[in-house]
Parts: sequence; C-alpha cells; structure tokens
Amino acid sequence: MRNINLHKGARHRLAGVGCCFFPCRESNIKSNFYSLATSRLCLASLRLCVDAAPRSNQRCIQKGLPRRLGGLRIGERPGRAALDETVKNEPMTRCKVAVVGATGAVGKEILNLLATRRFPATEVVALASARSTNSVVMYGDTMLPVRDLAEYEFKGTDICLSAPGASVSKEFAPRAAAAGCIVIDKSSQFRMEPDVPLVVPEVNPHDLKWHSKRNIISSPNCTTIQMVVALKPLHDLGTIRRIVISSYQAVSGAGKEAMIELDQQARAHCAEATPQCEVFAKQIAFNLIPQIEDFSYEDYTKEELKLTHETHRILDPQIKVSATCVRVPVFNCHGESVNVEFEESVSPEAARAALSRAPGVAVVDNPTEGAYATPIECSGRDEVFVSRIRRDSSIGNGLNLWIVSDNLRKGAALNAVQIAELLVRDYLQRT
Repeated sequence: MRNINLHKGARHRLAGVGCCFFPCRESNIKSNFYSLATSRLCLASLRLCVDAAPRSNQRCIQKGLPRRLGGLRIGERPGRAALDETVKNEPMTRCKVAVVGATGAVGKEILNLLATRRFPATEVVALASARSTNSVVMYGDTMLPVRDLAEYEFKGTDICLSAPGASVSKEFAPRAAAAGCIVIDKSSQFRMEPDVPLVVPEVNPHDLKWHSKRNIISSPNCTTIQMVVALKPLHDLGTIRRIVISSYQAVSGAGKEAMIELDQQARAHCAEATPQCEVFAKQIAFNLIPQIEDFSYEDYTKEELKLTHETHRILDPQIKVSATCVRVPVFNCHGESVNVEFEESVSPEAARAALSRAPGVAVVDNPTEGAYATPIECSGRDEVFVSRIRRDSSIGNGLNLWIVSDNLRKGAALNAVQIAELLVRDYLQRT
C-alpha cells in the first residue's frame, strides 16, 4: 500500500484507521468490493482526514509489518496453489456456464475468477432478478447483459455457479438440476442435505463423485472453508479430537449494505452524530458484535452451528466443535483463533511443516520479526493464511492457530470456481 497524504502535508503509512479499515464512498462499495476508492474519513481522536488510495494490486508496506508475507512480497498476486496447478495442467471440457446472483459481490468475483483463471467456457450467462435486467456485468474485458433468472431455461447449460440467498436457491436450483445443469450453490439451502455433497476441494474432493444424485453441489460457509483447509493437514498428522474457534468476521460477509453501514456509521461517529443501525442489531463502527445470524440451539447462533455441522460433514463427524462468531469493523477478510486438541502430541514444528506442504495454505509464522497474517495483507488473495502456531500449555496435546482468509474469494467465489474446475476435469465428458 502506498503512502497516504494527510491534509497538513505529513505522510504516514496506513495500518488501519481506528478499528475501521479502508473507508470508501457508498457508490464505490456498491460497484465493487475490491475497488475501495479514494475517500475521506475524519478521525474523531486525531481530527485528521486522510485520502485512502485503492488497495487492489498495490504494495502493502506498513510500519511494523514485514515486507514479505510467507515468502511472497506483500501486494503481489500469489501463484496458484498445488491443487490449482494440477487442475490447470489437465485438459478440460469446454462448457456453457451460468452465474446466478451475477450483480452481487460474490457473483462479480466469480465472473472475475472465471476470466482470470481461463475457465474453459464456451459461453457465460449472467443471471439475476428481474430488477437487474437492464444492467451489465464484466466478464474479463466483456460486458455481459444481465438476464432474468425466472425466465432462463437451463437446458443446454452445463454448470451453474450460484450465489444468491437460500430462498432463491431453493426455488431455482431444482429446476436447473432437472434440466441437466450441475448447480454449485453457495447459499446455505442444501448444505446439510445428505444427498448433496458439501465440498472444499483441498479437503474432500472425492465427494464430488456422487454429485449426480441431485445435480447439486453445495459450497460451505466462508468461516468453515478457511478453517477446514487449515485443519485437514493437521487432522491427517495427528487426528483432531476437539476444536474451539473464535471468529472475527468482516462486514463484507453480510453483504454490500453492511459495508455501507460501517462506512456511514464511521462518518457519523467522526461528525459526533448518532450512527444509524439498520443492517446490524448494534453499532458496528468502532465496536464488536458477538452475534452473527439468529440465536438458536442452546443459545448458539446459526453461524456458530454452521461451523459445527459443516465441519462434521466435510472433515470428521467425531471432532467436537465449540464456536463463538463475532462481527468486527473490518471491511474484508475473516480471522479465526482456533484451539486444536489432538489424540496424540503434535509439535508446532510438525504442524508448520504439514501446513507448508498443504494445497491452498500459506504459513506466515515468525513472531520475532512481526510475521503474521492480518486482513489487510490477505485481502484479494487466494490462500488460507496460518500464523501464530504455538503449543497450548493448558492441555496435553494442544495447539493454537491464527487463520486469515479473504471471505469473498476462497470463502465464496474461489471455492465454487475450484469445484467447477474439478468437475470439468474429472466428471464431465470431454469434447
């Protein structure tokens, strides 16, 4: 990240403003989560205004942070993980693809990834609700007209990458599947249905072999994805008995209106006005909210129960899981503090070695040099970053981990696209 100018001419590094990162104009949030453009945020404590530059593809060199993150220079685009290299080097079927929810944040990122990863599509169709049919979305350098999901006939479409809400998926996905289209759905609608595979390609790609039962594949919750990617190599190493997770989840996980609310509340706070709460139950700016989704069984929230149930389906039903999910005033990237108890002893050194070899994982763990992952460095990147790997001295066979990942990329769009890549490589008839 480049230097930013203070109005009085001083120069500083941006390492986070209070507890709100990357303030941006409302119109820019609506148009693109990854283009958090120039804006002003008045700091209540310092009474200063800063001009924050766009963060995409820029160097992120901050005071107190290492110039390199896990062997990659901060701000560089990461190379593909081992899993992606395998998929990329295999011949793949060319197919027609539809993207549902194409005007949303995840839908736009799916289109971006399909283009940048050179997915073998003969045609890409952008679908959304009727109110979006007069708009266009970008697929690489091509502008795609948005078509009405309700009127679209899925016959002849090979794969549908779906990123709407659960109610929309419940209505259209069976119709698409009945027409012969394989639906990869990001919503929560089908995750716990026993005849629908719930897949993270780095963890359980073998479950794709029974996708034809309903022609629907479910992609897990964002917090689950990054956690199981990091836990899989450790589970193979020492058999995990129990995990205790506290998540620190960015507002982008609640959608663009949540990002707008954080921005507006920060502005109101700095202007000594009363912040308005519409998306969240309590003020999110300069605050923490220990509730994500509604409260449910034994006073756990639905988000916390998702972590438990999805981990059981994807990784191992015998692992005991206890979760606390917290919404934090950060625009993008979820962080997780995970305490892991094993059946047998696993040293931090052995854990680092296993994680360093794992597909999709980047180990950033040198505390003496300030090398650990934070949302600022990890935003816009594909890897799941693991830091602060250390022994838990309170139990016999325990480790503590800090896990960070971009919830809009690996936590949503990238996972779906990786599933599609495995489908065309291994399961669709080659043409």
